[in-house]
Amino acid sequence: MELRRIQYFVAVAEEAHFGRAAERLQMAQPPLSQQIKALEAEMGVTLFRRTTRKVEITPAGERFLKRAREILAAVDDAVTEAEQVARGLLGRIAIGFTGSATYDLLPSLVRVLRADLPGIELDVYGEMLTPRQVLALEDGTLDLALLRPPVRSSAIDVRILRREPLIAVLPAQHPLADKGPVRLADLADDTFITYPSHNRSVVYEAVIDACQHAGFVPAAMHEVAETSTLVSFVAAGLGVALVPASVRHLQITGACYLPLAGTTREVELALATRVNEPSPLVARVRARAEAFIGGGRKVKTSRH
Repeated sequence: MELRRIQYFVAVAEEAHFGRAAERLQMAQPPLSQQIKALEAEMGVTLFRRTTRKVEITPAGERFLKRAREILAAVDDAVTEAEQVARGLLGRIAIGFTGSATYDLLPSLVRVLRADLPGIELDVYGEMLTPRQVLALEDGTLDLALLRPPVRSSAIDVRILRREPLIAVLPAQHPLADKGPVRLADLADDTFITYPSHNRSVVYEAVIDACQHAGFVPAAMHEVAETSTLVSFVAAGLGVALVPASVRHLQITGACYLPLAGTTREVELALATRVNEPSPLVARVRARAEAFIGGGRKVKTSRH
C-alpha cells in the first residue's frame, strides 16, 4: 500500500469533498478520484459513498481513518526522530567517570546534559579507573569517559580538561589534622590508603612519585578500588591518603582534607572518546561537556 494513497484518503475524509481535497493536495481532482478507487480496490472495501452532491465516509472508512491518521503521525515522528539523531539531539549515550569526577562533576554535568539535551538518554557509570574506562571505550561499552591521562591506547582520543593538585586526606584524630598545609615528608611513617597498583591507576602512580620526591616510599599500603572506600578507610583511622583536590567534594565524617606544602604534583582530568568517532550524538555531548568543564586541548596517546 502506497503511503501517498493513505494521505489522499485522509484529505478526502477530512474535507468530505473531492474538489477541496484536491486543492489541499495541490493536484487535479480526476487523478485523486482514481487513486481513492485504486485504494478501495486494493483493500477490497468501500471507503466512501459518492453522490453528485456529497461524499460520505462509510463505517469501514471511519475505522480506517483512525488508523490512517496514526500511520501518518508515526511516519512524521519517524522522520523527526531520524533528523534529531542525525543532528545529535536524540539517542542513548554511555559516560564513565573516574573516582574523583564521580563526586565532583557527575552530578552537575548530568544535570546540564539533561537540561540542554533532553532527547538524550544517559547511561552513567561512576568510580571507574582509567584502564577500565579505556577498555570500555574500545569495546563500545562507553561512548565518553572522564579519566586520568596518560592513556595507553592509540584508539582513544583524549582532550585535557583541567589539572588539579594532590591533597592529603587525614583521619580527624591525626596529629596533623588541624595544623594547616601538610608536608608530605611528615607522613612518611603513616600507612597509605591508595588506589590499586595492579591496574596501573594514574593517581596511584602520581602518589608514589610524589612520595619518592619527598624522600620516602610508603612502608605500608592498603589498596582500594573506589574513592568512597578510600576516604572511608581514612576516616576510620586505617591510614592517610593523597587524592586529587576534587575528592574534597566527598564529605565523610572523620576525614579531613588538607593542602600539601612543598609539592606541586598535579594530575590531569581528560575527556576521552574513540578516535574518529562518527556519532553526531557523541560529538554534541563532548562539545557540551567541554564547554561546561572547560579545556579541550587534544593530547597524543601511546600504543598498547
